[in-house]
Amino acid sequence: MATAMDYAWRRIMQAPDPVTSARSARDLAVAAGAAITPRGIGSVAVLKLFDQVLAPATRAQNGPTNLAYIPAAPTRAALAFEAVTGAANIFAGTWEAGAGAIHAENEALTWLTQLLGWPPAAAGCFVSGGTMGNLSALITARAAADASRGRPADGWKIVCADSAHSSITSAARAMDAEIITAPVDQRGHLTGSAVNAILESATGVFAVVATAGTTNAGLVDNLDDIADACERHDVWLHVDGAYGGAGLAAPSVRHLYTGIERADSFIVDPHKWLFAPYDCCALLYRDPTSARAAHSQSAHYLDTIDRDAHNPADLALHLSRRARGLPFWFSLAVHGTDRYAQAVERTLATSRLVTDAIRASDHLRLTIDPELSVVLFERPGWSPQDYASWSARAAETGTILCVPTLWNGATVLRMAFVNPDTHADDVIHTLHTLR
Repeated sequence: MATAMDYAWRRIMQAPDPVTSARSARDLAVAAGAAITPRGIGSVAVLKLFDQVLAPATRAQNGPTNLAYIPAAPTRAALAFEAVTGAANIFAGTWEAGAGAIHAENEALTWLTQLLGWPPAAAGCFVSGGTMGNLSALITARAAADASRGRPADGWKIVCADSAHSSITSAARAMDAEIITAPVDQRGHLTGSAVNAILESATGVFAVVATAGTTNAGLVDNLDDIADACERHDVWLHVDGAYGGAGLAAPSVRHLYTGIERADSFIVDPHKWLFAPYDCCALLYRDPTSARAAHSQSAHYLDTIDRDAHNPADLALHLSRRARGLPFWFSLAVHGTDRYAQAVERTLATSRLVTDAIRASDHLRLTIDPELSVVLFERPGWSPQDYASWSARAAETGTILCVPTLWNGATVLRMAFVNPDTHADDVIHTLHTLR
C-alpha cells in the first residue's frame, strides 16, 4: 500500500509527458511480458512495469499542448480525491448505503442546476460518461411519452442534427428508435424552425436532442427556439452539453445558452472542461419524477430501499455505482466556484488569442468563427496527407497534439482548449511550423 500511495503522490505532482502515446499491441505485449502469474511478481515489480511500460503507452490527457479531441485537465485536488474515493470503497447507488457520498455529490449537482436556472426540485446523478448520460435521459423521455400517449404504430423517433454526438445514434440503436436528422443553418446550428417543421409532420417523436457545444466545432444550438418548438408539440427536450456545458459557468458566453432553463434533461462531463478526472458525467433532470418512473428497479432484495430518499440508482440505467462525483465535489469545495468560472474564462481567453493570431496570419485561414473553445482552421493549399503528416510529426516530438477533422467535407485542423495551463504564445509559436 505504501508503494502504491507513494507512486500516486509522485504521479499527481509530476508534469505530464507530452510524448507518451500508444504502441502496437504486439510491441506492447513483448515489452510488458506476463504480469499475472500463479505466484505474483510483487508490488515493486508491478509498479515498475506500470511506470516504465504501460503508462508511457497512454496519452497525457492533461498536457497543456494536448488540444486533440476533447482532452481533460483535472485539478490536483480532484486527482488526489479520486484516490480517496477508491480507498473509501463506497456503494453509491442507494441512499441507505452511500448517504454521505450522495449528499456531497448532490451539492455539486446543485451548483450545476443553479447554472442552468432550474428549480430546487431538479435532481440527477453522476454516470460514467456522455454516452450513458444521453442514453439514460432518452430512456426517461421515451417512458414519459409512452405513459402519456402510448407507443406509436410506426415506432419511436428522436430528432437531432448531424452535428449531434455519435452516442445519440448509439442510444437510438439500443432503444430500437429511429433518428430523424434535422438540417442545420449555414453556420451549423440546429434551429427551432427546422425542429418545428419535423414535429409538424412526423409522428412518434418522443425527444429532441440539442447540443450545447458540438464536439467537432463547439457550437451551441438555438436552444430557446428549439424549446419553443418542443413546448408547442409537447416533446421532451434533452440538451447534450457533455463538452460545452461548462461554458454555463463563464459570464462571457452565458448568453449563448438562453433557453437551456427550459430543457427537460441535460448532461455535462466534468472530466472534460470542469477539471475532474475520468470518468464523470452529470445527468440532470428539471423534474426527476419521470426518471424515477423509468429507471427504478424492483426486486425482493431491493424492497427495503427508501424510495423517498435520493437514490442515484433510480435516475439512470445502473444499479451498482461508485461515487464518481466525489472528486469533482472535492475540487469545487477546495477551490470555490469562482475559481472554476475563472478557469473556464481563461481557456476561452486563450482560444480567442489563438483565433486572433490565425486571423492575422498570412498562411492560415479561420474556418468558422468559434463560439466556445474549439477552433477550426486550415492551411490553404494543403492536402489531407499534408495535415496528417504535420499532425503526426508534432505529436511525435511532443510539440502539440492537434489532429485533422472534416468541416463541410473539407479537411481542416481542430484545437480544443480546456486546460487553463495552456499558453496562447506556445500554441501560436507552433502554428508557424505550418508554413
